[in-house]
Amino acid sequence: MTFQVTVQPSGHQFSCEADETVLAAAIRAGVGLPYGCKNGACGSCKGKVVAGKVEHKAHQQRALTPEEEAAGLSLFCCATTNADLVIEAREVAGSSDYPIKKMPSRVTTIEKVAPDVVVLTLQLPASERLHYRAGQYIEILLRDNKRRSYSMAGASADGGPVSLHIRHLPGGLFTDQVFGTLKERDILRFEGPMGTFFLREDSDKPVVLLASGTGFAPLKAIVEHMISEKSPRPITLYWGGRRPQDLYMDALCRQWAADLPQFTYVPVVSEALPEDAWSGRTGFVHQAVIADLPDLSGHQVYACGAPVMVDSAHRDFVQLCQLPSDEFYADAFTTEADLAK
Repeated sequence: MTFQVTVQPSGHQFSCEADETVLAAAIRAGVGLPYGCKNGACGSCKGKVVAGKVEHKAHQQRALTPEEEAAGLSLFCCATTNADLVIEAREVAGSSDYPIKKMPSRVTTIEKVAPDVVVLTLQLPASERLHYRAGQYIEILLRDNKRRSYSMAGASADGGPVSLHIRHLPGGLFTDQVFGTLKERDILRFEGPMGTFFLREDSDKPVVLLASGTGFAPLKAIVEHMISEKSPRPITLYWGGRRPQDLYMDALCRQWAADLPQFTYVPVVSEALPEDAWSGRTGFVHQAVIADLPDLSGHQVYACGAPVMVDSAHRDFVQLCQLPSDEFYADAFTTEADLAK
């Protein structure tokens, strides 16, 4: 059966099949509901069910607590329905501007930039173009219908290579392959672009970029997009890692800071060893933001990395720094281990 979903306050409507999630139906219809992981782990697609009822597939309680569900909130990425719905969600303009498509790609380089991080470069077929918004991601298509999501680490490829930053998770279905058997000229298939984590260009507010680990990848794309567009908006990048080696493109960030008067770079290390000889900022990266910018009421924040960092930043920036909640944009990186929790 087919049901109708109405989105408030826009009034947009789309059809949803009985076995289809609300988010999947919205994407199919070109309706820009916010989303990130698509598997019930990050909470980006959370909205309210105003009328009707949904059933949730497996998801993390961190993303949708029982109390939130009882209050009528829903994770649309894992919500199905057997009746017409009215939902409330903040739609994202421009999220469906570029069509999602599947395509093959050829591995051109596998560059190890840290002990557990490689930059994987994929060349598209000569006849294909991948247009996307800086900050979006693709899904690598694996065996048995499994997928792994990675943000694109550069501005729109437009026929050029796609760059991904991949951290090794021992035992990971895809990362073991990348760090073990994958070689140049191998073929990988992917689908994209996906996600609603990208720069809101209808604002002139200063931008705070907050990354942990390879969460730097989509923020790098956003910075490069802003540079190419000659955006005058002030940008402050906070990048956190356990040790200095985790800030695997530190030199590039320092070069941006030297070349761009509107760009500030703050590296933060939480677990430096004596042999690292680290003399910079220490502690949790989001707490460095709080120390430097106690008033975020006039800023936009784009955060990407471990879910615990993203959740802590959202909570503390809103509660302690007066950041409007709807000016916090996030892409929480989730792993198989996260999904099992």
